[in-house]
Formats: sequence, C-alpha cells, structure tokens
Amino acid sequence: MSTKYVYFFGDGKGEGNGKMKELLGGKGANLAEMVNIGLPVPAGFTITTETCTHFYANNKQFPAELKAQVEEAIKKIEKAMGAELGSKTNPLLVSCRSGARESMPGMMDTVLNIGLNDETVLALAKQSGNERFAWDSYRRFVQMYGDVVLDLKPRSKTERDPFEHALEHKKEKAGVQEDNQLSVAQLKELVQEFKDLIKDRTGKSFPTDPMEQVWGAVGAVFGSWGNDRAVVYRRTYGIPHEWGTAANVQAMVFGNLGDDCATGVALTRDCAIGTPGFCGDYLINAQGEDVVAGIRTPLRIEETLSKDMPKSYEQLDEIGKKLEKHFKEVQDIEFTIQRNKVWMLQTRNAKRTGFAAVRIAVDFLEEGLIDEKEMLQKRRLPADDLNQLLQPIFDPAAKKQADKEGRLLAKGITAGPGAASGKIVFFAEDAERMHEKDPKTDLILVRRETSPEDLRGMKAAKGILTALGGASSHAALVSRQMGKACIVGCGALNIDYDKGTITVGSKVLKAGDFLSMDGFTGEVFEGKVTTKPSEVIQVLINKTMKPEESEVFRRFDKLMKIADKHRKLRVRTNADLPNQAEEAISFGAEGIGLCRTEHMFFDHLDEIREMIVADNLEHREKALAKLLPFQRKDFAGLFKAMDGKPVTIRLIDPPLHEFLSDAHLESDPKLAEKLSKWSGKSVEDVKKRVEELHEFNPMLGHRGCRLGIVYPEITRMQARAIFEAAVEVQKAGAKVFPEVMVPLAGFATEFKNQEKIIRETAEKVFKETGTKVEYMVGTMIEIPRAAVRADQIAENAEFFSFGTNDLTQTTLGMSRDDYGPFIGFYRENDIIGNDPFQQIDQDGVGELMKIGVERGRKVKSKLKIGICGEHGGDPSSVMFCHRIGLDYVSCSPFRVPIARLAAAQAAVEG
Repeated sequence: MSTKYVYFFGDGKGEGNGKMKELLGGKGANLAEMVNIGLPVPAGFTITTETCTHFYANNKQFPAELKAQVEEAIKKIEKAMGAELGSKTNPLLVSCRSGARESMPGMMDTVLNIGLNDETVLALAKQSGNERFAWDSYRRFVQMYGDVVLDLKPRSKTERDPFEHALEHKKEKAGVQEDNQLSVAQLKELVQEFKDLIKDRTGKSFPTDPMEQVWGAVGAVFGSWGNDRAVVYRRTYGIPHEWGTAANVQAMVFGNLGDDCATGVALTRDCAIGTPGFCGDYLINAQGEDVVAGIRTPLRIEETLSKDMPKSYEQLDEIGKKLEKHFKEVQDIEFTIQRNKVWMLQTRNAKRTGFAAVRIAVDFLEEGLIDEKEMLQKRRLPADDLNQLLQPIFDPAAKKQADKEGRLLAKGITAGPGAASGKIVFFAEDAERMHEKDPKTDLILVRRETSPEDLRGMKAAKGILTALGGASSHAALVSRQMGKACIVGCGALNIDYDKGTITVGSKVLKAGDFLSMDGFTGEVFEGKVTTKPSEVIQVLINKTMKPEESEVFRRFDKLMKIADKHRKLRVRTNADLPNQAEEAISFGAEGIGLCRTEHMFFDHLDEIREMIVADNLEHREKALAKLLPFQRKDFAGLFKAMDGKPVTIRLIDPPLHEFLSDAHLESDPKLAEKLSKWSGKSVEDVKKRVEELHEFNPMLGHRGCRLGIVYPEITRMQARAIFEAAVEVQKAGAKVFPEVMVPLAGFATEFKNQEKIIRETAEKVFKETGTKVEYMVGTMIEIPRAAVRADQIAENAEFFSFGTNDLTQTTLGMSRDDYGPFIGFYRENDIIGNDPFQQIDQDGVGELMKIGVERGRKVKSKLKIGICGEHGGDPSSVMFCHRIGLDYVSCSPFRVPIARLAAAQAAVEG
C-alpha cells in the first residue's frame, strides 16, 4: 500500500485537520481545520513533511508515488474552483507556500500566480475584465519564479536585484512612482525583459508548462527548508532540522482586481500589548506580498477597513472571533478580499511579546475561553517571556533611532536580562566610590572579565559588560542574582585599562562616556537610550506603585497564583544577603537553595587573608575567630529574612588564591607588608606563601570540601557561625531551618569527614546555649563521581543539591569561563543544540542527574533533592527537573517567577 503524501482541502471538507501538524505542518493543518469548521478557504492540497524528509534523504528527488497524487489533487482543485490549470479560457492559478509544524514566518519561500504563460494571461485578462491586473500578475510571477525557483540573484553584494533594477528603470522611463501606475504595454515589456534576464543570467528558459511550474515551485519550497535564514531561525528557536516542511498548493484568489478587492494580515488581538480587538494591516487593490514586503504603506484594519469595506470587515471580525473560540488562542491570519468576498489563506497561533502573552492568557481565562491548565500551556506563555514584565526595557522607538544613527557598537552573549544606560567605569573600586558619592549616577561596569573581588563594584553598577566569559561566567552568575543587565563575551570590545578606553572599529569611548546595553538581545549602544520601567518591579520591589494601580501587576499576580496552585516543584532562590532574600520572597521564593558563604568573605578580606598566611593552627584559629562574628551576623540576617523557610548554606567552595594571589600583591604594593605584620612572617615568606597558593587548574584543585578536610578549623568556624546565628534568631521568636551543604564531595569519606565536624560543632553550640535547632546536613552533587556513587553518599547525607554549573564543567570537560571563543561556532554548525551552561545537557549531564536521584533514593526513599545551579531558572531545565523527580529548583531572585511558571507548565503538560 503506497504512502499518502498529499492531503486535499476544499469543497467544505479537509482530508486533514488541525491536530496533524507533524505531518501537514502548521499551515496545512490549519487550512484543513478552517475548511472543516466552515470558513471560506480556496481549495488546495498539502504535500506532507514526510515528503520533505524523503526529498533531503534522496538527493532532492520526490517519492515515485507523489506525481500521481499531485495530479489527482489538482483535478480536485479544478472541480472545486470551477477553473482549469493551463486553460486558455478559464485558467486556474495556484500558489505554493511552505508550512513547517512550528511557525517560521518569512524564513522559507513562496511562489504565487503559478499557471500563467503567454496564453493563459490573455484568458485571465478576458475572464477578469482587467487586462492590467492580468499582466501585472504575470510580471510578478515571472519575477518570483526567477528569484525563488531559478535562483536568479545579484552577482555581488553591491549589485541591486536585477528584477528590481529593471522595474525601477521602467518606472523612471515612464515617469511614474508606483508599480500600479505602469501601463499594460509597459508591463508586457517587463515580462519579456524578466524572461530575458532569466535566460541571460541562469542559462535556463522560463517554463511555460503549468505543471512544470508547479513542480519547480514545490521543489523550491522544500529546498528553502535548507536555506541559511531558515537554518539560523531553527537553531535560534530550537526547532529540529529533521522535521522538514510541508508544501501547500492552493488556488489563487486576488486582492488586486480593483477597488472592491484587498489583501491583509490581521491579529485577533494586539500582540504587542495584548489589548482585545481585531487589528492589523491591509491594502486595497493589492497582492499579499505588497503588505509583507512594505512596497506600499498599509492601512490599519481597526481604523479604516470598517469604512472602506464594512461588510468584509464585519465578516472578518466574526471569523476572528470564531477562530479564537475554536483554537482557544489569539490568531495571526492572512486574508484576501476578492470582489467583496473574504477568503482565508492562513491562520496560526500569533507570536506576541511577554507583556501581551500574560494579558492575553489571563484575559482568555476571564472570558471563559480556556481553563487554568490551558492558560498555563508553554506554547501559550513561554516562561522566559516573564522577563519582559520584570526587567526594564528600552523604548523600541528610541532603540530604533539609535541604530539609525549608527550608535550600535557590538553584540555579545546575553547573560542578565534588562536594559541599562550609564557612564562607563572600568574598575570596581571606582564604581563603588562614584556610587557612594552620588547614588543617582547610573554606571556600566566594563571589564575584560570580572572576579569575586569586583562584587562591590558590580553591586554599584546598573549594568555589567565584559569582553570575555560566557553565560555562566562570574559576571553572568552574579548579575542574574542581582537582577542586573549583563552582556558577556562581547569580543568586539578592545578594552584598554591603562588608557581607560573602549575601542570598537574606529570608535573610541572613554571612562565617563555613556553606554547603553540591552541584556535581552546582547546589543551595546553608544550614548543613552531611553528605558521604560517595569510596573511589576515598582509594585513588588520598589514599592512605588500600589498593586491596585497596575493592571499589568494584577494579571501577573493572578498568573503566579494559578501557577503555584498547579506546580509540584518548590522554588527557592540563590541568595547571599538579606536584601537578596527579601527580593526573592517578594517574587515567591520558598527558601534559599544556595547561600555562597565565600561572598560574605569579600567584605572581610583582611581577616580571611590573615587566616590564609597563617602557618599553624593557632594562628589560623585566631584569624578565623575574627571572621566568626561577621559570618554569624550574615547568617542571622538571612534566617530573619526567610522567617522559617529553609536556608541551604554552602560551606566555603573557591580555592584560597581567589582571596589572595600574586595579582592582589601587585595591585596593592602595601599588602605584603600588612600581611607580614599580621602574621609575624617576613615579606619574603608572605610572598612565598602566596606563590604556593597558585593553581594551574583551580576548578579541579584545592577547593570545596578539600579545604575543610585539610583545614577542619574553617569548617568548624563556619558551622559555629551557622548554628549560633540559628539559635539567636530562634530565641528571638522566629523559626529557622538551616541546611548545611558540603561542596564538591565525590567520595563518601569526604562527606563523612565534614559531616562529623558539622554535627559535633552543632552539639557544642546547642549545649552551650541550651537551645536546639532542627537542621540537616547534605551535599552538593557537582562532579560525576558523586552522581554515580550517590548511593554511598546518601547513607549519611540528608539532602542532595545538584550544582549543575560545575557538574556541566566536569562532565563535558568544558570551562564556563573559557568556552566563549568556540560555543558560538559549535551552535552555528550544529555540533550542539543549546548552550550547556544555559540549558541542562539532558542527554549527558541529565543522565548523571537521573543516576544520582535513582541511586540516592534507593538508599533513602524520601531523600530531599534539588538543584542550585543557574539552570534552576531555565524553563526547559526546570521541566526536566520535574520529570526526574526533584523536590525543588533554586535560582537567582529575578528568575523565581519564571521557575514558578515553568514548574506549573511541567505539571500540567506532563
């Protein structure tokens, strides 16, 4: 039995339906669905995506059965439309359009007016009573066929399109401005000139046989699945290359027969801001490509169509409402009005901004069109789109103007969403000083890369821009936690610290000059670009707006409450300071999944450095005793802010050289002398000690639990600070629940060593204070051995938390700070599908996570397991965490709402 490759639609019946998008593509499935629900659709047929797959797998050859199926389907179109392909009296014309299962607007090719030749054009002129229309349609067809099918392109980047050049020359010679002002004689001349161009440039003759034209167009549409822009689009939006496209051959209807005809593209609601009402663009007496290509300035449907064509407008409005009700989604439609009759050419779920997506989803719910589970669907409201409601954005008009003025400097890797404009500052201490002097001064911290010691300056800056690094570099991680705009890996920037300049091409910017950066797109602009604030932030964080004053917030809040009702995963935050914790709670965080204790040390560098240079236990403990009250105070602040919610505190993780290195001594000539006085060592001995701290590969060196094992006094001090703070806060009447996390344990013995110290310290504190606090001790699973031996570690650990930043690094052998130079090439050439530091590598890292969960819970069935890497705020990663049975995800404060929505989507979509 032969495979069915062709599905007909027309005469009130479609062989396919709207659920067959995998086979018929989105356009073909929806054309069939519109026919089936009684809407006026010109007859046609869809050639399946399987045909496209066969086409590419067989040296661009069609299946043997396809020819007969297409010929049979064309006969059905002829019967339905009462016209015949190639007829010299009543010609049928058809279009051929692409249609992937996921909408890829403008990425693939289209051919219109197929079936015209020197004879059928005369029949069309007679039949329509409009000779100019017929010859203009023929001119358009030859031009489109020559471009799309016969691949007639400019010979160089500087040459104009040959067809457009000929058309412009013809208009100049005729003394007219618009295409529709050309006479019939001039259009006939153009048709011949276009044919001559095709013959001259391609060596091929323009085909006159209508069936040959059909096959040429179908081949070109399938071929366009592999063009560069389509490939880039799929790569950008995660659409698999192997899906293929369908091809839709459909009877032509004409919006350019006269003033009772029109063509347009419409939305059933405004998809920029989400307001209800039929809207869009249209042109009277025009073909569809005129609207899309911007050949003429279109009219607004909502403003004038009801006056120009009241009956057609009324019909379109009713069709729009019917489509919304049927598809339960805002629709993007293409239509043609031919002599006052409306024909539907396409409908698809409309793309929209995050602002519009939230409003439309909530409005649909409140209008009774959908229920809560339907509202939460990922296709309706991608969780990442909530970013637009949470972060400041540039005014689109101001950004467009800046681009027009040539102020776009460069583009990097988007790391922290949002928009920021400010004065360039190159050094963290300068940023801190300038901010303290005038907190209203907006600053952009520009660095080759950042380090933990830049933390104060990063806090002072409005945005962070680095020339090096990737999406999980230090700058990216910290900026997301702070909710700041950040662009990393912007390699076009030549930063000269000595001169205090940034050079991009011929442009030179210096410290103090204004810079604007769009963390949504990675674009960097010279000068200021006006921003618009987020109402959600004004309500939740700034408290400058009351909830009842913002409709944006009302809908956001309703969406979040419904998401919380349906999700199973808990959502925590990564936070080191009370103000970060408070922000996260405002966003709905249910605890802290990661507190990086080393971040607290950077406010007390003198004490930590004194501990580092100490050469014996007594001196180290003396230095640590000075750190103890600071750590205790910081932990108490977090416990108070979280008010009984769990707080996971990771013990010190980075290698000691991050706090003291040769670079620190070079930047501060007096530092060695200070350390000498504190330690009683000579300056030379201090320098020798610092030199000993140097590591060739610090990520895999003396860090994490290895520090606590070699220097158990560090673990004891941190544990004491945690439990003393917990007792203090609990005695004050608040609830506390600390979870002490041992980092980088790969051997069960490593964990046991640290656990013993933690529990012994806890018992001492409880005995000294006469107060007990409930707590847990667990570990961070961040190296492959920990995942595969999770059963051994789980014998003592009470919880696991996947540290997927380092687990990705150690699994892939890929540094998140050094992958910038090649990750773009990898993605561009489909070596990998996604950035593994932005989305969990589910086939590799994800498999280790599954092993860790399975083996850990085999020992302890109720073992609490979460994730605290940056992937905890990525929607696809959150959904993966739901599927493998984690209890919670943890992410930076500004990602909390996104994680909440993604968790709900995981629950309702299964």
